[in-house]
Amino acid sequence: MTNTATTVKVDLGGRTVEIPKDGLFDRYRMDVPLDKVAADPRVPSVDFFRTLPKTQVQSPIGTTRTPNFYYAMSSARLTMVAPSRAIRKRIPEELAPLEIAPGFGLVSVMAFRYDVCDIDFYTEAAVGVAVRPARHGGLTTAAADLVAALGDDHLHSYVLSLPVNTDIAQVRGHDGYGFPKWVTDLDVGIDHARTTARIANADGGADIAFSAPTPEQKTFETGTNVSTLTSYTKRDGSWHSTLNQTNVLASGTSFFPRGFDLTLGEGRMSDDLRALRPIRTIRFDATTSAQAALHMPVPVSVR
Repeated sequence: MTNTATTVKVDLGGRTVEIPKDGLFDRYRMDVPLDKVAADPRVPSVDFFRTLPKTQVQSPIGTTRTPNFYYAMSSARLTMVAPSRAIRKRIPEELAPLEIAPGFGLVSVMAFRYDVCDIDFYTEAAVGVAVRPARHGGLTTAAADLVAALGDDHLHSYVLSLPVNTDIAQVRGHDGYGFPKWVTDLDVGIDHARTTARIANADGGADIAFSAPTPEQKTFETGTNVSTLTSYTKRDGSWHSTLNQTNVLASGTSFFPRGFDLTLGEGRMSDDLRALRPIRTIRFDATTSAQAALHMPVPVSVR
């Protein structure tokens, strides 16, 4: 949450939120000059964003510009196998789990740290499941969907929990995108040595806590390792898809990882993860340097 002594109030579609005074959103309202942000020593480059022109759109949070740019970020993801039956109970009937074998799908716990972005610094965590792309069917496309997902070329997901630590991230994510977002204390640290995350519950105790050695990082030239994620949400009774493009600059993976600690406490995230009945952790990804472009959702037919 935000120190009110250094904030100003802004209106987002009729919702009043406090944002950092003189921060990027206060000064530029989603239209940051790239040359300005390039001067920030935390930002490795802005070349990725020069290929993604912004457009002005009308949305439930008022007039805004899209995509939302994340100029310097890091992330972590634990991927687990879970029974498809448990997954189906937690996702809308219009969606189907992406299965890696008959009766088994993939679920993830994720953590994000956005050090420089259009809506200023914030942290985020998620419990999500891999789903089949909308309107895909048949054994051939199922195999292709699985190959693309495991290769991180293009993931499709449905998110069950998505807490954040700032009001603007909650309002934009919930009202503008339809994600299940709420505000809580949320600490994320990802460096070359260790990855940690702690998500607080409503009473200040631990909802989920995670700690692990960071896998050895491989570096990439900007634009050479761009992955995409499509998330499905239902807003005002209609289905929408949201595209996120991630420009990975330094990342590493551990398969069947050891030495990590995942603690489930009490709260919305831990309840969602327990309900998915994960069986085994098969992969840990940590990205110490990345950038992203999050597009506004568009209507989609899921069947």
